[in-house]
Amino acid sequence: MAYSQGFSPHPKVSWVGAAPTGVASEAEYVEVSVVEEVDPEALRTALDEALPPGIDVVDIVQAKGGNLTERIDASEWRIELDGVEPEKLAQAVGAFLAEESVEVERLTKSGTKMLDVRPAVVSALVEPRSSDAGHDEAGMSQPCGILMTVVRQVTPTVRPDDVLNALRVVADLVPPVPARATRMAQGRLDGEGRLVDPLQQDKES
Repeated sequence: MAYSQGFSPHPKVSWVGAAPTGVASEAEYVEVSVVEEVDPEALRTALDEALPPGIDVVDIVQAKGGNLTERIDASEWRIELDGVEPEKLAQAVGAFLAEESVEVERLTKSGTKMLDVRPAVVSALVEPRSSDAGHDEAGMSQPCGILMTVVRQVTPTVRPDDVLNALRVVADLVPPVPARATRMAQGRLDGEGRLVDPLQQDKES
């Protein structure tokens, strides 16, 4: 592994758009600089052996050029809201999308600041989770609305909880229990607002 120069060298490892604290993720990307060329599969195996259970290296490629940060400008999130009817969630999402600006409060180290969430949200749609069997996979019998949303990686970062706060602002939607957010994908937006695999150019070259 390559290290930085200076009095206190650090390994050259860079997480791209690391997920916020308290959320799950199926799509994290990391760049690792090495001092000499290595077999990507051997590196993947070594990393997998060193990582704790549940954190798996899904894919690894040798970068052919271009900073990974420049290839990722949005994330797709799955947000599960137990106890919220899909129809009610859809109404709130519709109200949110109809607005040009929706500001929420963000608590920072320097105090409370206002954050406009709407410009960062590329798309949002609701998928109902079936409860015909009477219980979902977590053993619950209540309804659950599932929000799939693509959010630009802007500064300051718009997080899943900011999106939920925006739904509260426009539609007074307050889930009875904390929502579960999972990042499903990261990538660059194409002309239709879909995410393109940031490693695609390395796989094809």
